[in-house]
Amino acid sequence: MIDVVGRRTLGSVLAHHARTAPDRPFLIYEAPAGQASWTYAEFDALVNRTAAALAGLGLAPGQAFNVHLPNCPEFLALWFAAARLGAIMTPTNVALTAAELAYIVDHSESRLMITDAERLPVAAAVRQRCPLVQELLVTGDAPAPDARPLAPLVAGAPAAPPAYTPSSDDVLALLYTSGTTARPKGCLVTQAAYLYAGECMAKATRSGPTDRHLVVLPLFHAGAQTHSVMPALVSGAGVALMHRFSASRFFDQATRHGCTISDLFAAPIRMILGQPARAADRATPLRLLTFAQNLTPAELAAWQERCGVPLMQLWGMTETVGLPLMNPLDDERDPLSLGLPVLGYQVKVVDQETGAEVGPGGAGQLLVAGVPGRTLMLGYFKDPAATAATLRDGWLASGDIVRIGENGLLYFVDRAKDLIKRAGVNIAAGEIEAVLRGHPGVFDAAVVGIPDPIRDEAIVAFVIPRAGMAVDAAGLLAWCRERLAAFKLPERFELVAEFPRTPVGKIQKHLLRAQALQRHEA
Repeated sequence: MIDVVGRRTLGSVLAHHARTAPDRPFLIYEAPAGQASWTYAEFDALVNRTAAALAGLGLAPGQAFNVHLPNCPEFLALWFAAARLGAIMTPTNVALTAAELAYIVDHSESRLMITDAERLPVAAAVRQRCPLVQELLVTGDAPAPDARPLAPLVAGAPAAPPAYTPSSDDVLALLYTSGTTARPKGCLVTQAAYLYAGECMAKATRSGPTDRHLVVLPLFHAGAQTHSVMPALVSGAGVALMHRFSASRFFDQATRHGCTISDLFAAPIRMILGQPARAADRATPLRLLTFAQNLTPAELAAWQERCGVPLMQLWGMTETVGLPLMNPLDDERDPLSLGLPVLGYQVKVVDQETGAEVGPGGAGQLLVAGVPGRTLMLGYFKDPAATAATLRDGWLASGDIVRIGENGLLYFVDRAKDLIKRAGVNIAAGEIEAVLRGHPGVFDAAVVGIPDPIRDEAIVAFVIPRAGMAVDAAGLLAWCRERLAAFKLPERFELVAEFPRTPVGKIQKHLLRAQALQRHEA
């Protein structure tokens, strides 16, 4: 099969820009300690040296390695080095606990781990639990007795490309996403799928060589990879990478680095709107901001009044790799909607019970057409049953319920999956429930999300204590804090005697959600 990707890889696209526009700025990195920059040619050489360093440690094509890093140049160099080597990058959320990280490192069969000094204690504990990990590497200059420094290995490696000839069909990343179960699933993402996502996004946003993408979302998340870095790469644009998101500095960073495009979720936009307004905010060079997850009409109006930068809502998921739905750039758009299918994607909306397509005004599950490994994920790593349930007859079942507007635009209604959306991150309710059920004083647990004005949804845990056992919210929170990342911790615990259930025993979470919302409003 030949599509818009052709036989290209991330490495070949980078090499093309390094050869044809060697002095064009590619990467600017801003951190509290200072700023650094690389042209396309300089970054290409850095990628080759990083690939040689990884190969020197024994990393072979098809083998996985874990990248447990915040936003930094090393993250990007390791990602592109994996593309050159035919290796598989497994990025992880830096907020994970040792237990959560160990599951992913073990399940992905990672041979190396790369982290920074701040996360080294957690990574070192994980290494002891994962026998396949052969080396633990650390970025930065600080001495680290438990790990080997990465920088000297890269500095001493040759800048010539590795001998391996990568293919667009090579799996490049294992992106772990929260499903409805207690354990995350690893989405297999090929080089072709990354480039296809980049091409679709670049065309939809008209990204070109004169653009610069402001990247404030975390690189370990698929959003920053496919919303920002990939469209910049395929269009020969630049990237201004910030160490972390700052609501108070967002517009200053865009202006300082001449950024024309950026990408956020709804929660960071709300955080920006919570900052004092300044006249300088309207002087930003940003021409477009894409975002995921709904804002209210009042929030949209406040954004336009504050800075005037056009907002374009879009929709995608880790499994689709790219963004199948976006509001049109040059036609009438509704930022309250998910938009229309992007060039190269097809979608349909089907009735949950019958599977029949629904028409305008109707609601149903959103399905996305595609080719696994080319335009969608290849599947879930070591989980054929979950893969078969999600990818059926050329269609990916999203688990999202949408409504078709009269104008053909699609509007989000609800999630069929048992997921909670918190500040742009999917959290499996089942994962939190499994941790709570492990508490010696808990008989059963049910977790729901309720609307939160800043972070999309707040987490409420309903708990049935064991007979004769005393539990309280403080103790349950302490139990969870030892086993879950901070962003997964419930805001509130409700102790109840029983759950509302269907005749077959299924918990009626919609009733629990209504109960939690009623108490929250009270």
